[in-house]
Amino acid sequence: MLKKDIGQILITLQRITPEQLAQALEEQKASGKKLEQILLDRKFVTKKDLAQAFAQQVGIAYIEKITEQMVDPALLGKVPLKFLRQHAVIPVMYEGTRTIVTANPYDLQPLDDLSLLMAGEIVYAVASEEAIIDAINKYYPLESSKEMMEELQEGEESELEFGAVPLEEKDIMEMANDAPIVKLVNHMLVQAVKEGASDIHIEPFERELRVRYRIDGDMYLRLTPPKRYQGAIVSRIKIMSNMNIAEKRLPQDGRIQIKIADKPIDLRVSVLPSTFGERVVMRLLDKSKGVVDLERFNLSERDHRVLINVITRPNGIILVSGPTGSGKTTTLYSILNRLNQPDVNIITVEDPVEYTMHGINQVQVNEKAGLTFAVALRSILRQDPDDVLIGEIRDGETAQIATQAALTGHLVLSTIHTNSAPATITRLLDMGVEPFLIASSLICVISQRLVRRLCDKCKVAYKPDPEMTRKIGLSPQETATIIFYQAGGCDECLKTGYRGRLAIFEIMEVNDEIAKLIVQRADATVVRKKAIEEGMTLLMADGVRQIRAGLTTIEEVAAVAYVE
Repeated sequence: MLKKDIGQILITLQRITPEQLAQALEEQKASGKKLEQILLDRKFVTKKDLAQAFAQQVGIAYIEKITEQMVDPALLGKVPLKFLRQHAVIPVMYEGTRTIVTANPYDLQPLDDLSLLMAGEIVYAVASEEAIIDAINKYYPLESSKEMMEELQEGEESELEFGAVPLEEKDIMEMANDAPIVKLVNHMLVQAVKEGASDIHIEPFERELRVRYRIDGDMYLRLTPPKRYQGAIVSRIKIMSNMNIAEKRLPQDGRIQIKIADKPIDLRVSVLPSTFGERVVMRLLDKSKGVVDLERFNLSERDHRVLINVITRPNGIILVSGPTGSGKTTTLYSILNRLNQPDVNIITVEDPVEYTMHGINQVQVNEKAGLTFAVALRSILRQDPDDVLIGEIRDGETAQIATQAALTGHLVLSTIHTNSAPATITRLLDMGVEPFLIASSLICVISQRLVRRLCDKCKVAYKPDPEMTRKIGLSPQETATIIFYQAGGCDECLKTGYRGRLAIFEIMEVNDEIAKLIVQRADATVVRKKAIEEGMTLLMADGVRQIRAGLTTIEEVAAVAYVE
């Protein structure tokens, strides 16, 4: 017999007030809906709160997080993936006992079905639906790469069939029983998402085919499928991305939109003919992650103040510089997200549009059709925008139009390929933009790089070689005040010692002093010296700040920044 109803338990746990319960009960009388559903709809409680209340009501354990140590892949693999997801249940080993974890202990049918399947002594526990689904997505055993390779070795090419499967409507983790090549390509995609890869490279060589993932900026070899399946694998990817499978002599670009582990993933696919066949690169964009908030950039106090100040100005150009893959687009989207208000008209012109943002008008460049950055930008300025984003300033024409746009009352955001913030001015001069136009329109240059973030679980304190500390510009006195860390390696970070990346910045605000130097066509070295006097932090110094905070290593910072 139940001791308390769910409402009273939630009050005891201080998740709701008696007034909120009274409101929900009133609505229940009128609508006949379940009390817990009303509490969720009104946002009085979360699913996690309900799971804790259910556990207390039924008198069973509540599990906050399902870890890898609890999961037995052999046990999990006996139950269909679809069944686990549909009913939000998962079998685990908890405190040495086989346990069925559920989000709803009153949904008895799936619990009975699982109990019959598992047989023997079983206990029950409750976890939030999010925790269960997350564990299923992370730990459900896919066919291993080794088993897949063995299956391919056994299979005959003639038996393989290809067909366009409507992947958008089907989660590809549930397609494991399809033809071997389809399974292999799906396996590549799922594994890449699970490992947090940003790119998948399929590279043909004379005697082998290599599949590598780029994870946190570094390349890792993951698969070497039999060479004879090269054409079949590339054809499968071409079918998925609506390319011409008969065309093998010219480069092709395409796009795939799929769902992996309940996450919408956008893949940009590039196929390039090479000496030993077609090379494929797939860029993975996880749409569920959304835009990073500016507050999470871990900027220094001065840099944060400068950035907030310049993005609230009504007109001017803000440029983000750095090499390919240094997070420039992420920074621009974060700024746009901050500017995105109902009373502001924002239009972007990008190549390609990486993330679609609600409330912002985004234009895709189409070089073949003649829609270049410059052409699109001219039209955009007739659309009455407040803020404009240009994907990249590649030539003098685009730079000139951007400058004119800034001078006629628009805030213009863009990227440019230069090595440092002061060098950006030299680059604009080289493009043919007049110095007085740069001085009166440019308001800020952000130079940035990405470094790998140390895994908190396994980072190890150590004493670095004095040569390394000198390399990042630290004196012996400064070195003595810092605790340095190096990468360890654990299951959480796939033995790499790193998890994720963070940016280091060099933010130069163009004030009156720097504007004077621009008009005088001053050398980048002179501009840099003046910017440092005005408070700018160089990339290396910002990297040292992150080393001091124990977030990254000397090697990471030294690889992307240099001491002047």
